[in-house]
Amino acid sequence: MKMASRESVNEFAAYQESRRGELWGLLGDLPWQHKPSPPQFVRTEKHDNYTLHRLVLDLNGVEPVPALLLIPDRRQHPAPGLLFQHWHAGMYDLGKEQLIQGVSVQPAYAPVCAEKGLVTLAIDSWCFGERKHESDGRTGEEDAFKLMLWRGQVLWGMMMFDELRALNFLTEHPDVDPSRVGAFGMSMGATKAWWLGALDPRVSAVMDVCCLTDYDSLIAAHALKEHGIYYFVPSLLKHFDTFQINELIVPRPHLSVNGQRDTLTPPAGVERVRDKLLPLYSRYGRAEDCRIDLFDCKHEELPEMRREILGWMDRYLVGLP
Repeated sequence: MKMASRESVNEFAAYQESRRGELWGLLGDLPWQHKPSPPQFVRTEKHDNYTLHRLVLDLNGVEPVPALLLIPDRRQHPAPGLLFQHWHAGMYDLGKEQLIQGVSVQPAYAPVCAEKGLVTLAIDSWCFGERKHESDGRTGEEDAFKLMLWRGQVLWGMMMFDELRALNFLTEHPDVDPSRVGAFGMSMGATKAWWLGALDPRVSAVMDVCCLTDYDSLIAAHALKEHGIYYFVPSLLKHFDTFQINELIVPRPHLSVNGQRDTLTPPAGVERVRDKLLPLYSRYGRAEDCRIDLFDCKHEELPEMRREILGWMDRYLVGLP
């Protein structure tokens, strides 16, 4: 296929920038005026092949954000970076600790990040981990959603704002090469990864596991109940579908691995997004930089999925052939 002309590339870039502004505009009143103060170091832990710094970040001016910063013992100078975004699964106590603990359907990524030399940041999302303020995590999440709505805010918007500010911290870290910073997660973290890639072109590579599907296909499958309240943005479907968010990542590398039997991610919706995105990458001469695959599994990361993810990290972050 003939590569897009310079003029059409510039036009599409201008379109993307305009649409990013429109997408941010759907995410409620955000604390853009807040100027973060320096991070607070809580303690340092030595693990096999990496050092873990426990921090508290000032991202939004509303509440402090506990975070983990993983510094590999062996790394490039400067090193590639990774923003690890934790999942939901009703595991309100877990949060950022998923990076080092893993879960039953996705082994821990901390050893992977250390081996690859990825300086990795993970934060507790609103209502999770050390930001869980109610004994019943679901009640805390629903209360946060409702109160924010009254105040003109959107829970998903505040979540993404924190991820944006976390990205600021990571790209500005003296050990990190800001031109090689990826976003990665599973489930809620997957959705965060492709949203952040769409919202901020500094994300150089997106990797998401088990949460990319077309919204209309999700509705048709009667699967809205599969997603938590955080997932829903007022008026979103008046302006964007899943493809129209993901086209804002083009032509940056994007890997998405999903389960054929995952009720959160109807496969017809995965295929619909893929069939629209791949031609767009091809038009840029970058067909190999977008891969959207379905595997015979439910809501889980199979070993063969992980092999694809590791290869993506090598190619687009670490710089290995």
